[in-house]
Amino acid sequence: MEKTRRMVQVIFFFGFLFLIPTLSFPQEFPTKPINILVGFAPGGAVDVATRVLASKAEKFLGQPFLVSNNGGGGGSVACTIVAKQPPDGYHLASPASSPLTRTPHIQKVSYKLEDFTPVMHFGAPQTVIVVRADSPWKTLKEFVEFAKNNPGKVTYATMGSGHGPHFAMESVAKKEGIKWTHVPYTSGLPHVPLLGGHVMAAASSSTVFPLVRAGSLRLLATANEKRCKSFPEVPTLWELGYGYINDGVCAIYAPKGTPLSIVKKLDDAFRKAMDDPEFIHTLNNLDYDISYRNHEDTKKFLEESYVNVGKTIKELNIPTEFGKQ
Repeated sequence: MEKTRRMVQVIFFFGFLFLIPTLSFPQEFPTKPINILVGFAPGGAVDVATRVLASKAEKFLGQPFLVSNNGGGGGSVACTIVAKQPPDGYHLASPASSPLTRTPHIQKVSYKLEDFTPVMHFGAPQTVIVVRADSPWKTLKEFVEFAKNNPGKVTYATMGSGHGPHFAMESVAKKEGIKWTHVPYTSGLPHVPLLGGHVMAAASSSTVFPLVRAGSLRLLATANEKRCKSFPEVPTLWELGYGYINDGVCAIYAPKGTPLSIVKKLDDAFRKAMDDPEFIHTLNNLDYDISYRNHEDTKKFLEESYVNVGKTIKELNIPTEFGKQ
């Protein structure tokens, strides 16, 4: 009887060995291409930066990134799409931070900040204030004096209501008691109407710096934490006493519920990709600040930014779809 029992055990043991190759075990992420949806049009700064970052991260993951675009709603459409995707690490968004920290305060959207798991933050655009190069104003102080002496006659263009450039201009207006008219351009190219006759514009550096270098526009101030490397002689709004720093950043997001192990693997790959000379060269050409926050720090930063944006909207009385604050 004992001999029979041992023979049965041996048969089961060897039978299990033959079955091992056919058993299905979870494979290590990633096992297929990863999708990234950029929230802006092809060829724009966020698109270019994301594509270069993704191309350099591929070698650390062993799978390609498939980058596509949906520029609707200033990034909010891309956020809406990705928020509904499976939280498996194969569906990411790169819409900058405004659609998550600003847009929900300004207009109705079908998602919220908590619907996303931040992966990492890789850079930030410069918010700038410019005038036509043939204008008489050499400094922001000179322009502010003109606006004070000509109430209601100044118009300024931005990429849209509620974005960093809009906040920057209204911060100046509140402190100086200025009345001027905001003209939002959803195209994201406020320098176009500026060249056509508007007095000034506040915009992202990547859209206007080529025109500053070409001599068509004059840079009066920037709104980031530090002075712009390309124009170190130009002061920031904070230095000038206006108490405003633009906190818009470029980041990668995954749907809520994406496993932390996958998020950290993606974070690590993107962080390593930031050391690539081509990525550094690309962001320098875009006049973007190269800066990094990991998953945890990006999450904390966005949560704080969301709260601060809500306070700023109320302080500056920014109009929204929900009525004036």
